[in-house]
Amino acid sequence: MIGRIVEVADDRRHLFMSRGFMVVQETEGERKELGQVPLDDIAAVIANAHGLSYTNNLLVALAERGAPFVLCAANHNAVGMLLPIQGNHYQAKRIEAQIAASQPTHKRLWAALVRSKLEQQAAALEAAGRPTAPLNQLAGKVKSGDPENLEAHGARKYWGLLFGEDFRRDQEATGAHSGLNSLLNYGYTVLRAATARAVVAAGLHPSIGLHHSNDSNAMRLVDDVMEPFRPVIDLKVWQLHSQGESYITPDTKRALVRTLYDDMQTPSGATPVMVCLQKLAVSIAQVYLGEKEKPDLPLQGLPLMLASSLRDD
Repeated sequence: MIGRIVEVADDRRHLFMSRGFMVVQETEGERKELGQVPLDDIAAVIANAHGLSYTNNLLVALAERGAPFVLCAANHNAVGMLLPIQGNHYQAKRIEAQIAASQPTHKRLWAALVRSKLEQQAAALEAAGRPTAPLNQLAGKVKSGDPENLEAHGARKYWGLLFGEDFRRDQEATGAHSGLNSLLNYGYTVLRAATARAVVAAGLHPSIGLHHSNDSNAMRLVDDVMEPFRPVIDLKVWQLHSQGESYITPDTKRALVRTLYDDMQTPSGATPVMVCLQKLAVSIAQVYLGEKEKPDLPLQGLPLMLASSLRDD
């Protein structure tokens, strides 16, 4: 089961657990119940509003099920995330292997992720009717550890091609006029939560990264693993923008969340994005243990439903 990503975006809400459900209740007036979601169906909860309250019992129940509880700032970026201490029966063995992994292994894995990201960026550009050669050429040049930082070179080319030369990526963008950056921030927050769940469920430690090395970032491996899937969010934002939707609304949020349930092509067939994340995280653990040579990455191309909707447009 993939699970549901549940966002609480309205102010003055109280969240609590009751009989196996997460219950959302108003905090004013009659304290009316607004909805229930089975705890076993939840993949992640995103707290994206002011004035929320929640019980410790609920947080414990979510952690026991491996469902991250994500706290968002005004710019829709995640600023905190509650994750379980235990995520897998083989966790200790896999974390030991993760810690003991050689630098060449880390570099080889990072190169595979960078190459896949550049390929997916090229696929996003192709879907948007933009030139793909600059990204495909870079993908073919990635070496172990990406010593030439082709990921960064690709980003500079990619943003200008996808959104225009005047676009500037701003992770801190907030307010009514932040537009595309707020959509990207929100989409990445959802993707990051799903990736964190996959990493912990695979028995890996989210702080032991392949490439990201910021000492204040407790999610370094999560940020590494999600890289090849960022273009899925980027293309959905491009599509929304082309349809006249350039700001965070309930509808654009739902559209961004839905991308994680779309199928991507993999060597073993069509698989939802969230499952692709899970397979990638498990395969990285298997590489650390010497059980697999390469990580399981999606084939170059778009999620099938997203590609279909772009053709319809």
